[in-house]
Amino acid sequence: MQRRHFIKISAATGAAMLFSKLTYSALNGAAMMNAPDEVWAQSGTDWVKLTASNGSHYANKEISVSLKTNGNALGVFVSSPKQELNAIRLKWKHNTAASAKFLGDHWERSYGDLQWKTIAAGIKNPWYIIIHDDKQTACFGVKTGANSICWWGVNNDSVELTLDTTSGGVGVLLGDRQLHAADVITTNAKTGENTFTATHRFCKMMCEKPRIPKQPVYGINDWYFAYGNNSAELIKKTTAMMAELVTDHSNKPFSVIDAGWATYSPLLPGDGGWNDDFSKPNDKFKDMHALGDEIKKLGMRPGLWMRPLCAKHDEKASLLAPKIPGRDDPKNPVLDPTIPENIARIKHNFDVYKQWGYEMVKHDFTTYDIAGRWGFDMKDSFTSPGWHFNDRTKTNAEIILHLYGSIREAAGDGIYVIGCNTMSHLSAGVFELCRIGDDTSGHEWARTRKMGVNTLAFRLPQHNAFYAVDGDCVGLTKDIEWKRNKQWLQLLAESGAPLFISGQPEAMGEEQKKAVKTAFAQAAKVQPLGQPLDWMETITPTKWKLNGRVVDFDWA
Repeated sequence: MQRRHFIKISAATGAAMLFSKLTYSALNGAAMMNAPDEVWAQSGTDWVKLTASNGSHYANKEISVSLKTNGNALGVFVSSPKQELNAIRLKWKHNTAASAKFLGDHWERSYGDLQWKTIAAGIKNPWYIIIHDDKQTACFGVKTGANSICWWGVNNDSVELTLDTTSGGVGVLLGDRQLHAADVITTNAKTGENTFTATHRFCKMMCEKPRIPKQPVYGINDWYFAYGNNSAELIKKTTAMMAELVTDHSNKPFSVIDAGWATYSPLLPGDGGWNDDFSKPNDKFKDMHALGDEIKKLGMRPGLWMRPLCAKHDEKASLLAPKIPGRDDPKNPVLDPTIPENIARIKHNFDVYKQWGYEMVKHDFTTYDIAGRWGFDMKDSFTSPGWHFNDRTKTNAEIILHLYGSIREAAGDGIYVIGCNTMSHLSAGVFELCRIGDDTSGHEWARTRKMGVNTLAFRLPQHNAFYAVDGDCVGLTKDIEWKRNKQWLQLLAESGAPLFISGQPEAMGEEQKKAVKTAFAQAAKVQPLGQPLDWMETITPTKWKLNGRVVDFDWA
């Protein structure tokens, strides 16, 4: 198979090497995706093959795709003036080596299921895919901030990239505008570069302008011992307790107030209620400005949790997103993110947080509130079919990007933003931090091991390439053996990534305090990026390179 069928090598890159049936530049890992062998488009339920012309243009009736060199990437531009457009698929001929292993990403958070796979057929690999055999590592992806939701597929004789352009659960109506759907990018490992390092470098290539915290981020969060049953007094108590363990006062930690602080509204008399107004505290907190000031006096930086698209219990129906499977609970009405009034409300909430003096906001549930699904349920499609938001002229990716951009604009430079349940590739370059995995636990060690260790191992290459990766908290409670949490604490503290601890006061003995004090000191400074050395053999790596030494963990 000839080079022109898959990757075009720049004349300046020098000699090429062979990886399976793909050809790569051997100099600096540089390569350029060439035009695909086939281009398909989906309108409604029908797929049609587009006819190539001029080497870079493909069309079928009014649907057209143009491919343009865009820096070091191949830009994909799509037009469909009259027909709804659900997806575009690019296909390259390629025979995959039988010995190859494959690593993809997740749509939003990961769920303890990331791994190097040996069987690739039929699997969607969100955003990027790393292909490795005994001789070489190859990386294929789309740049962050794409205007479509993208995934890669590998078959015996081809590699495919699908660009989902749906709006809600139907095809987008582009009208006369051309959609810049994505920028496709590739590289291969340099000589002597292992798969982890190559993946980390590729993540930097996919996100050219990450938004990185000025200093390493660490601190505390009350969720994994309070689970919403918190109060201003509890926050002050735990902040004071943990502040005594801080030694680096040039980089102060954060005290993040999790769910439980905002105004609640009951659905029925006697009902426990739910958060519905994230600009007002409830009676357990009363004055969030005063609490923030108290946290600062104790030596930490105040932060809080919120749910941007949560609607009020008596919300006007015209402002709500349509009810769909997974998004039809009357206790959790959801705002339509395509309505300007709703975006203005979200931005107002952040204005309030700035007035209160908070320096970090963790926002949650946006993917679920938009799609009605968690990432692990997006196997067949992003959301259920047959519905759309108020504005059907924007793709789901564009709707999400506008929401994230509005949050960023409202937060300004004075608030660090953590996205939780955010679309990873769309939040990169927008938010300083991302909660990269599903919840760890203050009750179940097996959950922390599954969600925490797996998540950190396989998404650590994204650290300070997309954002600072938050592998979630150490749920330091009496329900989990200290010998277990001690290891999770050490891994987070020495990984180079953010460290957050949920320290139950009753579980904080002298041994725990001593370990936390050491962990805080480590997490407060810049460290080498940790590496899981056995990540190609197990989904829960036990052998890690941390600060230049090999550390073995016993997660069982």
